[in-house]
Amino acid sequence: MAMKRPARFGGPEMPEPMFRDFQEEVARTSGALAFLQTQHQSAVSMLSRGENEVLAAEYLPQMGDGRKLVGIGFSQLRRSGPPVMRAAAADGGYILEGHVPWVTGWDFYEEFIIGAALADGRAVFGIVPLRKEAGIDVSEPMRLAAMGSANTVTLDFDRYFLPNERVSFHRPPNWIRENDQINIALQGHFALGCAEAGIDVVRESAERKSLPFLSDAADRLGEELLRCREATAEAQKTVAEETTQARLEVRAWAIDLAVRCAHAAIAASSGAANSVEHPAQRIYREALVYTVSAQTVPIMEATLSRLTRKG
Repeated sequence: MAMKRPARFGGPEMPEPMFRDFQEEVARTSGALAFLQTQHQSAVSMLSRGENEVLAAEYLPQMGDGRKLVGIGFSQLRRSGPPVMRAAAADGGYILEGHVPWVTGWDFYEEFIIGAALADGRAVFGIVPLRKEAGIDVSEPMRLAAMGSANTVTLDFDRYFLPNERVSFHRPPNWIRENDQINIALQGHFALGCAEAGIDVVRESAERKSLPFLSDAADRLGEELLRCREATAEAQKTVAEETTQARLEVRAWAIDLAVRCAHAAIAASSGAANSVEHPAQRIYREALVYTVSAQTVPIMEATLSRLTRKG
């Protein structure tokens, strides 16, 4: 639950390539678990890079064993137009006002890191409760096509006071755009794990049905997965404006591959795949989530461009 926690707070400070392998394996096993735990992993990374050392020292040592479980909620900063979640400086902290459209982990996490826009274009990030109380209203968990067990909710803030002691860091204007640039390829690891889960189902069907063409299909998809994984790793080496298109293309490839592998799992499982309890059904719906997770307009465009290529 705290794979990238710095050594000074208890480690293990897992290297980046190993952490991405971990993400793939979790997504391969359970999309819901991958969806849920990555919120906490992100909170660990954000706190470890924050400005508030006292807050980091309080939380990070307890974030690897369940004593402190923290989610995140800042996707609203990605939205265009007037900010839907705002913060105004006040004596000793900030007044929070507005709407958080997406926080995963209700009934799992007791708190989350909120991102709120300041009047000067910057953003402030701090730890707030993930529960109903004065100044905080929480919706019922959303009904989602996949990963609903991770309990995603919306929150509304009405003049909630965030004290400076709970503020972790600030970010400059357009921070979210730069963060999205970094995440273009990184987020693709979840799709790669989903793709491998689909291939697993095809291989299991091949063994059970003794149909050689199923093994051939799994082999071909597996070979493409290796190429896509290598391209994803290569795309992460340089994050610069001139490499954006290449990273968008490899992200679109990972999304496309996850959907095709999930579809292959459906086809290989025959009518049984129509059961909501069948692994192929779950993987197919999880591929939907990885298609739109952390989606930006350029990622949407790259995905549709790949899907509409002439055959």
